[in-house]
Amino acid sequence: MSEARFLVVRLGSLGDIVHTFPAVAGLRESLPNAEIAWLTHPRWKELVDSSELATDIWEIDTRSYRSLREIIGRTRKRHFTIAIDYQGLWKSAALPFFGDVSRRVGFSSQTIREFGVPILYTDRVRITKIHIADQNGELSLCAGARNGVAPVALAVPSIQEVFVLQLLRGFGIEKYIVLSPAGGWRSKCWPADRYGALCDKIRDTLGMRCVLNHGPGEEDLVSAVKAASGQADPIAYNGSLGQLMALLRNAVCIVGGDTGPLHLAVALGTPAITIFGPTDPARNGPYRMGNHPGNASPLDTVLRSPHALTTYKRGEQPAPSILEIDVDTVFDAVRRQIEVRR
Repeated sequence: MSEARFLVVRLGSLGDIVHTFPAVAGLRESLPNAEIAWLTHPRWKELVDSSELATDIWEIDTRSYRSLREIIGRTRKRHFTIAIDYQGLWKSAALPFFGDVSRRVGFSSQTIREFGVPILYTDRVRITKIHIADQNGELSLCAGARNGVAPVALAVPSIQEVFVLQLLRGFGIEKYIVLSPAGGWRSKCWPADRYGALCDKIRDTLGMRCVLNHGPGEEDLVSAVKAASGQADPIAYNGSLGQLMALLRNAVCIVGGDTGPLHLAVALGTPAITIFGPTDPARNGPYRMGNHPGNASPLDTVLRSPHALTTYKRGEQPAPSILEIDVDTVFDAVRRQIEVRR
């Protein structure tokens, strides 16, 4: 296996790639000389590169016939030993299949949500773990890793840290808390007015400013948070991925739901207060090496109503269970996290 050549397929998104890092680190730890080519969307190349796990990063846009043809042709020429599809979709499973990779590892039909996908795999893994990061690790074990997961240290360019910290100092900010109010689909998001009230309470009681991380198309959500924040004056921030990493790594803590930026912050070692509703924190919660469901890291506080029902169906209104978590509960978690770190 010293000359193993792996094709890793995880096209997106932010949180999913972060939860794939430990599994690929398991491969790298077991087979340090192996070739690992990682297939991902161009948007996430910088993120994959920050893990320093892949020998090559191949960018692919699955909506482009030219991109698909180029990657499939390149895959056929490389003669990979094994492909591992950590994504489990038709579009991801098809790439090593048409790329003539003889051994293709993926999840069994008990795990995959798109019907029929496992027919494209030669090795179908029936998972036994709960958290998605550990489930990914089971694919790595099948592919030859001694340990399914291993620690990952993400590299943040120093120039990005200097830029972000100088920018915040321009606003008079030294210590700050990041809020990540968005989350892909609104039913798993805590309401904007509550984030605003939390900003106000943090500024008034703890004397800290909040930074609102947001992406394209989320300006309305940020405006709603700011409108509900009184005199707290939170800073809205929408920078590059490298700048986001610098922002998250230097924060006192982050508050958010089941979102990519929150999972990225956890991977960078930042304490997290996570607000869960319809998605299950045992499967999708903060993941740190050595901690498992029921044995949470002291860096993390997971808030979820005992009445919450797990569902991954998307909705435009906050789930009833997430509305059961009030501002005082979240603020108390923030204050406790700050007191522990002093």
